[in-house]
Amino acid sequence: MLRTHAAASISSRPFFSGAEVSHYPSTLRPIALAVALMATPGLGLAQSGSPKPDQATQAGAVTALPEITISATRTERASDKVPNTVTVIDRAALLKREARNLKDLLDDEVDLAVRSAATRFSAAGSSLGRAGNEGLNIRGLEGNQVLMMVDGIRLPQAFSFGAFASGRADQVDLDALSRAEVLRGPASAQFGSDGLAGALSLSSLSPEDLLKDGKTQAGLLRSSLATVDRSQRLSGAFAFQQGEWQHLLQLSLARGHETQNRGERKDLNSLRTAPNPADIHSENLLAKTALRLSPSQRLQATLELRQRRQDTEVLSGRAPVVNDKTPSAVIDLDAQDRLNRRRVSLEHRYDDLNGEWLQSLHSQIYVQHSETRQRSVEDRHQSPDRIREGYYREELIGFSSQAQTQLSGQRLSYGIDLSRNRISGLRDGTVPPAGESFPSKPFPDTDASQIGAFVQSEIETGSLSLIPGLRYERYRLSPKSSGYSGAVVSLSDQALTPRLGLVWRASETVQPYAQWALGFRAPTADQVNNGFANPVHGYESIGNPDLKAERAQSLELGLRGRVAEQLRWQLSAYRNRYRDFISQQVVRGSGKPKDPLIFQSINLNQARIQGVEARVFWQAQPGLELSAALARSRGHSEQNGERSPLDTVQPDRAQLGARWERGDWSWSANWQLAAAKRAQDSSVASQFLTPRYQVLDLGLGWRVQPGWRLQAQLNNVGNSRYWRWADVRGLAANNTELDAYTAPGRQLQVSLAAEF
Repeated sequence: MLRTHAAASISSRPFFSGAEVSHYPSTLRPIALAVALMATPGLGLAQSGSPKPDQATQAGAVTALPEITISATRTERASDKVPNTVTVIDRAALLKREARNLKDLLDDEVDLAVRSAATRFSAAGSSLGRAGNEGLNIRGLEGNQVLMMVDGIRLPQAFSFGAFASGRADQVDLDALSRAEVLRGPASAQFGSDGLAGALSLSSLSPEDLLKDGKTQAGLLRSSLATVDRSQRLSGAFAFQQGEWQHLLQLSLARGHETQNRGERKDLNSLRTAPNPADIHSENLLAKTALRLSPSQRLQATLELRQRRQDTEVLSGRAPVVNDKTPSAVIDLDAQDRLNRRRVSLEHRYDDLNGEWLQSLHSQIYVQHSETRQRSVEDRHQSPDRIREGYYREELIGFSSQAQTQLSGQRLSYGIDLSRNRISGLRDGTVPPAGESFPSKPFPDTDASQIGAFVQSEIETGSLSLIPGLRYERYRLSPKSSGYSGAVVSLSDQALTPRLGLVWRASETVQPYAQWALGFRAPTADQVNNGFANPVHGYESIGNPDLKAERAQSLELGLRGRVAEQLRWQLSAYRNRYRDFISQQVVRGSGKPKDPLIFQSINLNQARIQGVEARVFWQAQPGLELSAALARSRGHSEQNGERSPLDTVQPDRAQLGARWERGDWSWSANWQLAAAKRAQDSSVASQFLTPRYQVLDLGLGWRVQPGWRLQAQLNNVGNSRYWRWADVRGLAANNTELDAYTAPGRQLQVSLAAEF
């Protein structure tokens, strides 16, 4: 009854009103009230990810320029002129945020989360924490339901099977990026499959990012230390120009250890709450060569190499009691994880604003190889020791091309995307479970092919911007039976995903906007074919040739405002409906050896997520910037007429930020608040519900001399003990090691950067 009442009350309530403030927990009410008062009609906004200090003007001017986004429409467009919510983090902001990874970078975004569970996995059972920074959660959906790209090339998908788990967010190195964009809402009309909840679009450094102001050579060096994982990082980039040629070389090296928490028990067994010891090494190489063929044409080749190694001594995997009555007790567990991603691409750009019928044509061909390998060595008291090895591999090849034509009163964009991804995996080791044998494949080697074509028009008529778009995509999964023990099924389907956006410049200070969009996510290779059998224990899984794509229908309404160029605000409300969610279920069988339980991935339930968000950015005076943000969302799934809360939806969150620059000095403060996870928003009554928390982070910067900058960041100043819902979701409330899952306490990070 509680769940039904909660869902009904959400759907009957307006998207946002002044009365909404009273519904927020007491810790969030001050910010909710401040945002509501500041964001009243008659003000104005250009949506931006965070205050950009470099935009604080000199000589007393305080004009805050809107960011330029590319992901919202696949064309360059001011972020306050798109019909949805997008965060843009440019190169200057990347350098100032002191982020070690994507989790740090997006930490102050109130409607985003990067899941990173405590590293407490086992050799043959749980995979908890083994995927590292798993992926991005956008407004309540995550994993492979969020599209993640670098330079328009998809990052590898997440995959898990048994004790094996590979994530996505550790596939990138922030020092190699020039910008990051997060797009909310279905992105299928622009990019095709996977963008069910939204998209993370990353752009890597290019020579022109460094060769500015007429420079023919330029570079950047940066060194940093962080206490949270006792890490040391060194990165450098150098670019130079010779005639019509430009070159870039970027290299990053990092050495670190386990991420600290607030756990204090250092037992050498499962009672341990301190983090398990780990050594983490990562390297990233980015090389680019560009040739200007003519004033309007440019050719660029890219090589990218990324690798990450983690060795973990899983002390929490050891048994607390070891004697003759526990022959299978684990007395030691060591793990080695290896991540590798290699990419080669060739891009051609044609840009001529004076072209008669074609003003822009960007084409790219690319090859990307990625692999995650994991190995666990388990020493048991009397039972035979066990080894588990596995890998997940993707070999992606693709081509994309996009053109723009300027017509009377509108800009027309159109293009195609082609790709083929060869996906494979393997399970191996010693002492397999009863009824199984090694090596085995969790799914057959599969070629996943996609072909898509899209068209979009940006129509400008008076005070209205109308942006319709349409994409057709066909996908096919072609598995190979070689080396696979189960039955093999193929799958092919198609999708047509339209979207319609509207921006109304009602006045100089107020701009309403709206977007309606459809989205889809094609089934993955392991969902279509997941053949696995254990006749001794009476269960097996089978493929599903009739599996359908997951579908989304999204509506976002919003208001943007601006006052005298210094104060910008945005109110947004969204309602997203999803259907045909894919889930593995028991479809028949009793669990007996002659009548095993049959598991199969099927299209099961529907879901709905809706929420409201508010953002304010105020450039109070030259050099002083203030920001505030607030997000609230609720969601539920529905199966056979019964509703259940969606656990991937985050609790209410708020943020207050300030940054001040004067002369060679700067300081920043960021205050985050999160409400407690409510029992009526949890699908399982017995899981741990995170209490509310608030965290204060402080930053200090000093320009030592022109081109040299020293920065220090002190996070969690109050050394708060708290849990992030995204990291602990699914944890039992009666778990006796809850402190093992706490977020880091007080931590310091220092960096020195030099530009030349």
